[in-house]
Amino acid sequence: MDIPRIFNISESAHRIHNPFTPDKLASLGAALRLESGTRVLDLGSGSGEMLCTWARDYGVIGTGVDMSQLFTEQAKTRADELGVANQVKFIHGDAAGYVSDEKVGVAACLGATWIGGGVIGTIELLARSLRTGGITLIGEPYWRQLPPTEAIAKECHAGSISDFLLLPELLASFGHAGYDVVEMVLADQDGWDRYEAAKWLTMRRWLDANPDDELAKDVRAKLTSDPERYAAYAREYLGWGVFALMRR
Repeated sequence: MDIPRIFNISESAHRIHNPFTPDKLASLGAALRLESGTRVLDLGSGSGEMLCTWARDYGVIGTGVDMSQLFTEQAKTRADELGVANQVKFIHGDAAGYVSDEKVGVAACLGATWIGGGVIGTIELLARSLRTGGITLIGEPYWRQLPPTEAIAKECHAGSISDFLLLPELLASFGHAGYDVVEMVLADQDGWDRYEAAKWLTMRRWLDANPDDELAKDVRAKLTSDPERYAAYAREYLGWGVFALMRR
């Protein structure tokens, strides 16, 4: 079980696999008023930066689940580096359908809502692990402005314009599902730049070291096209944020 190899290559040097910077991740933890001992479940936990830094800074304990074997190993290494390996554990596995054995105070899915078939399905999945009065965290893209054409939406890595909502509509959708939005932290363009542009150096160094790899042609094509496409489309049209929800 693993994610497509292209993502393991392009994001192998990332600690955070979304447009959040370390400061934004810390701001989110502070905004949630986390208490020591709070149990956190992170589905699609990537390289574990959220759980590891929150364990260090706020004393949380918890579990992360991710399909990438590489990212899961990086998460375990990060826990060792920060001295929190006794507080967090990371499971290499399919987060879709994963339910915690013990109820948690925070149940999160940041940027991987495909595990529940979309935002609402993922909220329902997380609710199965959440204690009464707990907080659900959803990390999700939204349109900063509607793309004028379907072709432009596809250049933003969306299947169609309807894949994402404008921010007010996304917030309203949480209410329609029976949840209060109690906090939000939004990525900014610097965070997007750091997430996207960091891939380019990683890909170039991988190409230099692996010119004969079977994936080299695909990585070369991606490195050639991504900078211009990102600047022209995703940087202008696509937003991303983490939304804290509590059931009404």
